[in-house]
Amino acid sequence: QVQLVESGGGLVQAGGSLRLSCAASGRTFSRSAMAWFRQAPGKEREFVAAISWSGGSTYYADSVKGRFTFSRDNAKNTVYLLMNSLKPQDTAVYYCAARDGGSYYYTKKYEYDYWGQGTQVTVSS
Repeated sequence: QVQLVESGGGLVQAGGSLRLSCAASGRTFSRSAMAWFRQAPGKEREFVAAISWSGGSTYYADSVKGRFTFSRDNAKNTVYLLMNSLKPQDTAVYYCAARDGGSYYYTKKYEYDYWGQGTQVTVSS
């Protein structure tokens, strides 16, 4: 079992930056592929970014590529999402997700076994 707790969300002006964190506990985090998803009001939860268990491979949705950076520190059981050049359309609840095993990165919701409670990101224009 893995417990995930996100933090770092908040209100920021367009063009600003935020860094989200997701702390994991409960099992061998270092062998878990991880991802960030987001859900805006009235919309489905969508993929944002993924990272392999080693951190050696990352993948981003086209909408955030070049602006967001996904990293992990396995010694601290924590992953980070650095979000730069934020836009109002980035406003959403951001969720951290982890999967049991897997050697690469994964982009589908059903591929993940554990989810955090979410953290709100609001970007004002």
